[in-house]
This record gives sequence, C-alpha cells and structure tokens, in this order.
Amino acid sequence: MRALPIAVVTAAAALMLTACDSGGADKKDSGGSPATSASSTACAIDRIDFEVGPANTAPAAGDTGNVPVTLTNHGDKCTLEGFPGIEVHDSARGTEVFADKSAKPQKMTLAKDGTASFTITYVRGAAGDAKSLAATSLKISLPGAKDAQRFKWSYGPLAGKTGPDDLNASVSTFQAAGD
Repeated sequence: MRALPIAVVTAAAALMLTACDSGGADKKDSGGSPATSASSTACAIDRIDFEVGPANTAPAAGDTGNVPVTLTNHGDKCTLEGFPGIEVHDSARGTEVFADKSAKPQKMTLAKDGTASFTITYVRGAAGDAKSLAATSLKISLPGAKDAQRFKWSYGPLAGKTGPDDLNASVSTFQAAGD
C-alpha cells in the first residue's frame, strides 16, 4: 500500500467535512444576501410599492447625495433579510451598487401595509467623464428574488472609483420606517 502525504489526507478530510456540512449553510445570491427557501415568507416584489426620493441630490461632481427608498407591503406579513439589490443603468449597461460595508443586515418582518426604507448613497460624477456612469434608470430587487422594478434616475451621473463598472456608491440595509 502506498502512503499519502499528510497534507493530501488533511485536504481530503476537509473537503468531505465541507460537503457534509453544506446542507445547513446559508446559500448566497449574486448580491451577497442570504437566499430564501421556497418555504420562507420573503416579501414578494409584486406586493410592494416603492417610493424613490425625495433625494438629497449631490449638486456638483465630487459631492455626495442620498436617495431614500421607502417600501410598503400590500400583501400578507412577510420578511426582508439582507440588502436590496440595486443596479443603476445608462443606455448601454447596468452596474450593481454594493451593500455598505459597515452595515449589518437585519431580518425585518413587515405586516400588511407595513413600511421599511433603505438609502442609496452616491458620489456625483462629472458629465462626460469616462469614469462616470450617466445613469438614467434604477433597478430594485428584494433579497432572494429574481424580479425587479425599474425607476427613473434623475440625480446626475455617478462617479466611478476606477470606471463606470466600479461605482462610488453603496446601499444601506433595510430599516423600519413609519410610525
């Protein structure tokens, strides 16, 4: 019988343990939020009304702006967990706005007609700048959902860190809103 190096045996054992344990791990969607299972009570986007703004618009290139988004649940009680999926689009492409790294996602239950909010924070880019995205629309999805709703973006171009595919923008987690 041929002896295997200890590193190979250790690596194989680790892979087997990982495979056995993966059933209980959170599955991630493309936005980094825990995916929802079929039995969950995740909020359905077709039962949600969104109000985008009024914004604290960044007046000039290099300034920071905030766009609050309020959502109202018109369906049965449901759950929001993680971050909203946000993309901004120009005429040619869409670019994802990533979660604020300092925010910790919460699990929030919305009653029928309950409200929640989140904020998109962005740095305004210069018109015509190759690093900026001349955004014209905003696409919002809920954690674990494939469907999205589109809204007009009228807050100016978004500055890119290295280009229009790496925006200087972030989205907060869901927060309780209303009374």
